[in-house]
Amino acid sequence: MPNDAGTAVRGAAAGGPSGAGASTPDAVPAFPVWRPVRGGNAFEITVARLVQAIKLGLVRVGERLPAERELAERLRVSRVTLREAIAALRDAGYLESRRGRTGGTFVRSALPVSGAGGRPDAGELAREMGDRLPDALDFRRVLESGAAGLAANRSLPAVERQALVAALAASRDRDPANRRVADSRLHLAVAAASGCPSLAAAVADVQLTLDRLLAAIPVIPRNLDHSDVQHTRVVDAILAGDPNAARLVMEEHCDATAELLRGLLG
Repeated sequence: MPNDAGTAVRGAAAGGPSGAGASTPDAVPAFPVWRPVRGGNAFEITVARLVQAIKLGLVRVGERLPAERELAERLRVSRVTLREAIAALRDAGYLESRRGRTGGTFVRSALPVSGAGGRPDAGELAREMGDRLPDALDFRRVLESGAAGLAANRSLPAVERQALVAALAASRDRDPANRRVADSRLHLAVAAASGCPSLAAAVADVQLTLDRLLAAIPVIPRNLDHSDVQHTRVVDAILAGDPNAARLVMEEHCDATAELLRGLLG
């Protein structure tokens, strides 16, 4: 692995060798962003790594991504996960696919399609938040996992159990006009089920802090699928009275959101 990161980046950008085993344009240099993906959020982390490589200029606008097989091996993710991440970034405007002998997946833009459909610019919102963004993401992770654990520890009355199930069903709505609000309502329902009004109020505050930013990022269907699965696992754990599972899955869910935001906006 080259010790001079600048030399390595220039070599990769030119399509030339950047170290042993990288003698072809499609070879994958051992840059830190191509390190193995670890953790339970492989899709979101893969999306973030690809966006990071684009934004750092490791693969510049007009250049082709490394070969799928090599990139999947380097990241240690399945080719299905890699393809889903590439498809998500194609939908978000970062990548494009070309057919033919010289085809492949190429970088279309180092910036996402912003402001589409009347959405505010996510990058501008993130810049406005500054240091408040990582602070809010960390605070949310602690708050919401704690709320889920407390909710699972309680013997919930029927009305609260029904409210959770109804909020979960509503959160699966894919209509952009409803999805964000329904998602927030589910998180607030979990917080309310904790039985701690102060905690529920704090969750409401952090949801409000992040709401405009989360509503502004590109809609990635695969991420919504993943979010739906995690939401279901959280509610199932609460209803089953399993605080450890509820806490861990909510942490995983918050981490996935944070990873996606850092990748798209970092």
